[in-house]
Amino acid sequence: MYSKEEASKLKQTFWTTFGQYMSAVPSSDGLKINWINYKTGFKHLSFRMDADKKEASIAIEISHPDTGIQALFFEQFSEYKKILENCLGEVWLWQLHIKNEHGKVISRISRQIDSVSVFKQTDWPILISFFKPRIIALDEFWAMVKDGFEVLK
Repeated sequence: MYSKEEASKLKQTFWTTFGQYMSAVPSSDGLKINWINYKTGFKHLSFRMDADKKEASIAIEISHPDTGIQALFFEQFSEYKKILENCLGEVWLWQLHIKNEHGKVISRISRQIDSVSVFKQTDWPILISFFKPRIIALDEFWAMVKDGFEVLK
């Protein structure tokens, strides 16, 4: 078992390693990008990657405090669902108005894998193989559709 400080340091080391691994990969626009802290350009809309001791997930998270606006963003993503699935090559879980780990109401479109741990370095290749193609696909998707969200800005 790791102390809180050791666990935090190991997670930070994983994300630093992933960031270095991805640093040579340009965005779909051919630009240098920070894959770990992906900027969508919209407040309350993020592409989030997470890994803990049991699972890993990647998600589009809509965290606007107004649930009506959240629903509008979610509906707009629904309009682009086929494009998203084509970019990702898989179906993701769509959840409107759920509570996150902090009790805040969010909406999420996500994919998860189980039985992996960010605390086992032997699992890191699995985690990287999970995150890399999906964050690249999200970037490709976002480059195609982000203009369709401007009305919600």
